[in-house]
Amino acid sequence: MIFPAPRAPLRILLADDHGIVLEGLKMVLAGMPAAIGAIDEAATGEQVLALLAAHGADLLVLDLGMPGVSGSGWVRALRASHPALRIIVLTANTDARTRAAVLEAGADAYLAKTGNAQALLDAIARLTDGPARARAPQAPLPAVPAETLTPREQQVLALAALGATAAQIAQALHISPFTARKHRENLMRKLALHNTAELVAYAVRLGLPTA
Repeated sequence: MIFPAPRAPLRILLADDHGIVLEGLKMVLAGMPAAIGAIDEAATGEQVLALLAAHGADLLVLDLGMPGVSGSGWVRALRASHPALRIIVLTANTDARTRAAVLEAGADAYLAKTGNAQALLDAIARLTDGPARARAPQAPLPAVPAETLTPREQQVLALAALGATAAQIAQALHISPFTARKHRENLMRKLALHNTAELVAYAVRLGLPTA
């Protein structure tokens, strides 16, 4: 793959509380054609904030499970204070609800640690193809407002946002699993959503509780 060269050497902050992961990440970055000016390391959320305040960074590779990092709320606060920082979350958590909430909070990419090194390099290449810039505005909510959904669709949306499966939705609403799946499909089609992550992100932006 051809990596677009950034206009200046990158300053990268690697944040993970496992030393062996940090060493592995540095080995991956050593094979990246893009020029790297400096690599800082942090093992806690407090260290991340201190290093950003002291030195800044172009790119943060962040583990959600490290001490002092409290999920999507922490990412949201970080995005508000550092709007030009590129944030790649690299985590063992593959839950679709968590992924949606973290991306909604402002992360630029969400990668699983079970993936391969090329996925990380591809994400870095995509995010460092030019000067530091603020994150693009969020896409608007679907054209169909939530209040136009039927009462049943609103119930399905609320339950799905909490991570309920079709079987669990069926049990909660006293309907068949087939009917629950159809309601969910109709809901997503009406809102022009394509997967569970988008559905949860929509619920987050409406202020609905999520798992």
